[in-house]
Amino acid sequence: MPYFDDLTYEKLDYSANPPEKGNYESCLFRNCNFTNSNLSDINVTDCRFEDCNLSLAKINNTQMNGITFVNCKMLGLKFEHCNPFLFKVDFENCQLNLSSFYKLKLKKAMFRNCTLHEVDFTEADLPEAVFDNCDLRGAVFDFTNLVKADFRTSFNYSVHPETNKIKKARFSKEGIAGLLDKYDIIIE
Repeated sequence: MPYFDDLTYEKLDYSANPPEKGNYESCLFRNCNFTNSNLSDINVTDCRFEDCNLSLAKINNTQMNGITFVNCKMLGLKFEHCNPFLFKVDFENCQLNLSSFYKLKLKKAMFRNCTLHEVDFTEADLPEAVFDNCDLRGAVFDFTNLVKADFRTSFNYSVHPETNKIKKARFSKEGIAGLLDKYDIIIE
């Protein structure tokens, strides 16, 4: 497979023609459109995506190691289809609505200023993950490992203590309702 190192890809439209399959290392993708693109079987290491649209991209067996997404639109991505080996991603100012991280290992993952509506974190391993100022409306946490995760500045989450590991996870007083909404009680 071809090897691409320390390159910048700017304002490219991959929606009709996906990037060449290969190993991309320390590359920058800026203002690129990957909508509905087939990114399967591509290895991406220590790369950065800025202002890109990756909505509904196919990422089967895609290796993502040390990837940072900034200001990206990433609707409906099935991250659980990625190669789980060395999977490491961080997100800042991204829209991840309707995406899924089912059963993925995301230790110390960073979600900063993200919209995570109806994202599936079922059975994901998220110890020490940080959800900084994220909107988690409708996000699913079921049998999820959230040990030492930080939700203090996030909102609209619903995390049930009985079905998730939340030991030493951090929540704000204002967000405590997200731990109790299952009981249909009124908190004033």
